[in-house]
Amino acid sequence: MKQKLMLAVETSCDETSAAVIANGRTILSNIISSQVPTHQKFGGVVPEIASRKHIEHVIPVIDQALVEAKTTLKDIDAIGVTYGPGLVGALLVGVATAKALAFALDKPLIGVNHLEGHIFANFLAHSELQPPFVALVVSGGHTSLIHLKDYNELVLLGQTCDDAAGEAFDKIARVMNFPYPGGPHIDKAAKRGNPAAVAFPRAFTGKEEETRFSFSFSGLKSAVLNYLNSAAQRGETVNIPDVAASFQAAVVDVLVMKAILAADYVGVKQLVLAGGVAANSSLKKELTAAAHKHGLTLFYPPPVLCTDNAAMIACRAYYQFLVNDFADLNLNAVPALKLGRR
Repeated sequence: MKQKLMLAVETSCDETSAAVIANGRTILSNIISSQVPTHQKFGGVVPEIASRKHIEHVIPVIDQALVEAKTTLKDIDAIGVTYGPGLVGALLVGVATAKALAFALDKPLIGVNHLEGHIFANFLAHSELQPPFVALVVSGGHTSLIHLKDYNELVLLGQTCDDAAGEAFDKIARVMNFPYPGGPHIDKAAKRGNPAAVAFPRAFTGKEEETRFSFSFSGLKSAVLNYLNSAAQRGETVNIPDVAASFQAAVVDVLVMKAILAADYVGVKQLVLAGGVAANSSLKKELTAAAHKHGLTLFYPPPVLCTDNAAMIACRAYYQFLVNDFADLNLNAVPALKLGRR
């Protein structure tokens, strides 16, 4: 049987990426053009600059993906593209490009939810992984718990009420004068610190029904800022590794507790970690230990598949392709797209 080839485009934030995937699970190419050096001097992503860079890079990145995959556009079976959530200008570049390709080639167009793509990155890394499972998605813009009942049946269990975990990492890193992106720098500093040095708060750790699977990191962020500001006003020297370790521990404790609770609640034995913060060493270590303790099998992707990339979008597109979940040429960017919406 001829293999099915998905070409996907990802431009939701500051990575321009294109990938070709065979039969949903085999990466033939995954090209990523990062804008981190461009945005570093601003301390974060500047949306207008990101959009302009996507326009410059999207076609060369697609060309490179096809060359590396040793295929051509005429061999592609469908075009997948992230249409949300994300920065509206950035999303529009990818959506417009994918629509033009689908129209010119007369190929199916598949709109992919970026968050679902992060979950599906695990299928590329673990050939044995099959639904059902609970997924903890932790990124710069999102912190969510999802029950994946089947490849095309996802149920949102809970999400953050305010700041996402990755967003809190970046904001605290900025105050601590770490360069953008700040998450990896906090992770590195925390390895030299004492996670019990400062008693930062953990939100929603009770068993109340309405907050069972909810997250909140705004209070923690404020507590860290107040701690640093108070020390500065008193002229005290702050132990940066200790603050980093204590802050990170406060985030990780809640993420791990909620993930284990969710797996037990829905009655699954598989737990999946996804999103940019899935690369955090403490989160992987603590979640691995907790999963083992509770008899769960934990899966997480390698670092290149944790951050934004088109391979995960192509994987998600393949499973939508199998059930004819196609978009028409009216597909538009939806910056605040919710999980499970089409």
